[in-house]
Amino acid sequence: MKLSAPVSLVGLELHRDSTTALHRQLYDGVRQAILAGQLVAGARLPSTRSLADTLEVSRNTVLLAYEQLLIEGYVRGKVGAGTYVASCLPDGLLRPPPMPMPSGPPGALSRPGGIFRRSGQRRPTNGSPRRPSQPGVPAPDVSRWRVWGRLLARSPRPFRIGVPALDAFPWKLWGRLLARQWRSLSPALVGGKHPSGYRPLRELIAAYLRDARGLACTPDQVILVGGSQQGLDLAARVLLGPRAAVWVENPGYPWAHDLFHAAGARLIPVPVDAEGLDVAAAVTRYRHARMALVTPSHQFPLGATMSVARRLLLLQWASHDNAWILEDDYNSEYRYRGQPLPALQGLDRNGRVIYLGTLSKVLFPGWRLGYLVVPPDLIDAFSTASFLAGYYPPILNQAVLADFIAEGHFGRHVRRMRSLYEERQGRLVEAAKRRLTGLLAVDTAEAGMHLVGWLPAGTSDVEAARHCAYQGIDVLPLSVCCVEKIRKHGLLLGYAAFDERSIVDGVQQMAAALQRRDRKPSRQPIAASVEM
Repeated sequence: MKLSAPVSLVGLELHRDSTTALHRQLYDGVRQAILAGQLVAGARLPSTRSLADTLEVSRNTVLLAYEQLLIEGYVRGKVGAGTYVASCLPDGLLRPPPMPMPSGPPGALSRPGGIFRRSGQRRPTNGSPRRPSQPGVPAPDVSRWRVWGRLLARSPRPFRIGVPALDAFPWKLWGRLLARQWRSLSPALVGGKHPSGYRPLRELIAAYLRDARGLACTPDQVILVGGSQQGLDLAARVLLGPRAAVWVENPGYPWAHDLFHAAGARLIPVPVDAEGLDVAAAVTRYRHARMALVTPSHQFPLGATMSVARRLLLLQWASHDNAWILEDDYNSEYRYRGQPLPALQGLDRNGRVIYLGTLSKVLFPGWRLGYLVVPPDLIDAFSTASFLAGYYPPILNQAVLADFIAEGHFGRHVRRMRSLYEERQGRLVEAAKRRLTGLLAVDTAEAGMHLVGWLPAGTSDVEAARHCAYQGIDVLPLSVCCVEKIRKHGLLLGYAAFDERSIVDGVQQMAAALQRRDRKPSRQPIAASVEM
């Protein structure tokens, strides 16, 4: 078969005096050309060797850029036939045309729909939040919070998810930075309120997100909050009115499900697969949702990466139906193959994406700080809501973190943890293959701080989790993450916080628990806790 001639990339410029690595510049240039329609679907890219000669860079530079484009789905490779722009990118989505605003249902408004909603809309205030009518969708189990509260108060046992490596955190360095800030406290720092957060820290976070996550944002768009749960709650207050419909991934983040239930929203469960949230299925189920909650870079809990085609479809839906996308970018720093994937927000051209991040999993759980990056038109609404709710975290903590980032400690810590977590994941998979064959199928993942172990058909993950709790093991049943039932049951296993000995011993205890599923389970509570 005759191969098509490769396209020319001679117009692509690399700046050797830039602080951005050459392979990242090359990746950015090719990616932008694809999204702008300059490189059409099916176009053949130059070979790595010829492009390296043209640009006068090493072949490894081109290989790194091509590998990242391949991981994210922008290109595809054919053995012996070269590298091509992925054909799954719909041509009509590369440059979305202006679309008329739909007349839509009353819930599709052009302005925030929560505390700034139209007059006549009131949130229930007496007793428990009114639960919308959702046939087949169970109400959240409020009683489980009592169990999780007790579990969070004790030291984590293998394999609690969401806990970072506290044994590897630079405590002495953090203590010195804290003492230095304490000695130099000024009236300007502690004398007033900072509803959006400490300005120097917001500037550092905006710069970090632009460089590491590909966000298009300014410091004014960054709103600091006390963890990801406060960020979710703030978005619900500002954007969701009573009975507003929200697309949620199924399985997905259960604490967000409960929070939106409490806010009076209607949950529209949407299946996920290897390409992330199924946008076509979501539109079929209920097109006129007010918001979509997604984890596109690393789907919680299954770990899929949302394909470029689906990201563009999701953005097109939000723009056309005047809806919002809440992008939860948890664990984005911990990708073990290639560079961390650019955020969905970086593709947004119509101001429909609210980006949510947290630093609790990078630092330590007791230090509560997260952030939202909101579109410019929503800055005033979110800042006002944050002020009214008193969501601004302690200013001293923010100042210490600003020093931690500005002096380069944050970047070094993330790099060390990425290497450590990859090693600990490998230890868990290795131990599981030795001891859990036939009981729990555990495979490696390209990113994150937990793995999914799949149980044999017909096995209840809730029952399995109870047996594990009896043996001193904390695991999260996958079914807890589901709004609608799914066919396969599994257990979520966190590995980041546990050294090799704890992992090996934990797997041995888990094997004993799963081998005794026929015995009556203990009254021990299921350790379904996550450090949020």
